[in-house]
Amino acid sequence: MRIGLFGGTFDPPHVGHLLAASDAIEALVLDRLVFIPAAQQPLKAESHASPAPDRLAMVRAMVEGDERFAVDPVEIERGGLSYTVETLRILRQRWSGDKQLALFLLMGADAVATLPKWREPEAVAALAEIVVLTRSAGSAAPAGHLSGRAVGTRRVDVSSTEIRARVRAAKSIHGFVSDRVAEYIAGAGLYR
Repeated sequence: MRIGLFGGTFDPPHVGHLLAASDAIEALVLDRLVFIPAAQQPLKAESHASPAPDRLAMVRAMVEGDERFAVDPVEIERGGLSYTVETLRILRQRWSGDKQLALFLLMGADAVATLPKWREPEAVAALAEIVVLTRSAGSAAPAGHLSGRAVGTRRVDVSSTEIRARVRAAKSIHGFVSDRVAEYIAGAGLYR
């Protein structure tokens, strides 16, 4: 089985995440793409994120009904700082019966630039093929022995930061997030 792993804070998850995931499924011929919301990003430990249960619920709302996608709460259930190498070891063990298992760790170019600062970056690269999501089809993967292949994705100028600011300013987020995510944000009173 060919499985893509897409981790992040997802605060909130938006159409850019969904389109990049869809592009990765097609480019890599994945059987499934698994979103993995982080409990707490080690390199962003000082930043404030929405509570993990809210972020998990929003990612689930975003992918609900689309069989190509799954959501795994492994990092949230583990708690504490979310180290990718630990997550990959858990998932490799969980799926150890699949002799054809191929894992693809999806990340943006900004995340790849920080990879040398991650816990056991060489082990991360050994446990899953690193795939750099680039904003244009002609882009190459950033240089470095840890970075893998590049997958071009559509250029979608939307960010979680912008969405949070729009909610605080009482502006519409229609088109930025799925309707289900927008409903969750409003119902939970997030970002006000």
